[in-house]
Amino acid sequence: MWVQRSLTLAPRERGFHLITGEVVGVVPEIDRMRVGILHVFIRHTSASLSLNENADPDVRVDFETWFNRAVPDGMPGFVHTLEGPDDMAAHIKASLLGPALSIPIADGRPALGTWQGIYLCEHRDRGGERTLVVTAWGDGAG
Repeated sequence: MWVQRSLTLAPRERGFHLITGEVVGVVPEIDRMRVGILHVFIRHTSASLSLNENADPDVRVDFETWFNRAVPDGMPGFVHTLEGPDDMAAHIKASLLGPALSIPIADGRPALGTWQGIYLCEHRDRGGERTLVVTAWGDGAG
């Protein structure tokens, strides 16, 4: 079985946001897959995806703090500045984290660890809506 859907996320403020429920909710067919893969791809260059801690919101704050110190807005030497001081920094952060995740499906659910969740990593102050392509494929309960 193959399923592919587009998911448009409402605009979010800059930061790291748990979106696991939204992603899984757009492909309810995975509950019929015994084994498979859930692939999530973001169609933007200034936001990214990550898989990390889903329980303590302080982790998301600390991620934002670290990335903003590592790649500050308006960093001296940036040439790509027409879209504002947060744009080039956002592109670099998105490249560091990446545009896609592949997660195993086991017994009708994403095989995430107890404390893992899917993050939308919004690197712009006003990034707007973000579109994901969510693909699930796998074999049924045979």
